Amino acid sequence: MNDVPGETDTGPAADHAYRLIRDEILTGRRAGGEWLRESEMAEWTGVSRTPVREALRRLTAEGLVRYERHRGVQVQSWNVRDVDEIFSLRSVLEPWGSRLAAVSGSLDVVELADLANRMDELAPDGRPSDVDKLTELNNLFHRTVLEAADNTRLTNVISSVIQLPLVWRTFSRYTPEALRRSLAHHHELVSALTARDPDWAESVMCSHVRAAWHTIRASTHEI
Repeated sequence: MNDVPGETDTGPAADHAYRLIRDEILTGRRAGGEWLRESEMAEWTGVSRTPVREALRRLTAEGLVRYERHRGVQVQSWNVRDVDEIFSLRSVLEPWGSRLAAVSGSLDVVELADLANRMDELAPDGRPSDVDKLTELNNLFHRTVLEAADNTRLTNVISSVIQLPLVWRTFSRYTPEALRRSLAHHHELVSALTARDPDWAESVMCSHVRAAWHTIRASTHEI
């Protein structure tokens, strides 16, 4: 087994292993529930076990894998029931947050519109050029709306419900049509919030969350 040329175990080699393994997980090539053995990952990525171990630590912190004592590291999985529980809560809580944001008067709709436009630029044909960046902007978009609701308890509850690794995988598996629909929802939500229409904002966010729910539910039985 050869390390990546010119790289150290704790630096670029770990970054190299992290990127490769993470991409395998997000694209579904490493299925939920699959065990990731250090020796196998080291051979596959072309680095030693030490940087692989560091890469797996990072992935554990992100929630993409989980560590089980005496057994090792396993790709995190969500079954249909998990997805239904998460999205059934989101479909109630996030629309309510959007309703509150519409009447709060504290939302910077120009900033929100800019986020929506930047997401469009990353997927002009419905195929994201950078899933990580798209996910980051999407999370910021939703967080901006939620913060404008000015309800700390609601923010805390939604934050505990949203599974960011699941959001990553959702974007990784969207069809171009589904992604275009999702991005269009963002623009309509900006319009509703600009108009300060709580009914419209609530309705758009409900459609947005439920569309994502059905998209990811249809993609596979376990993710």
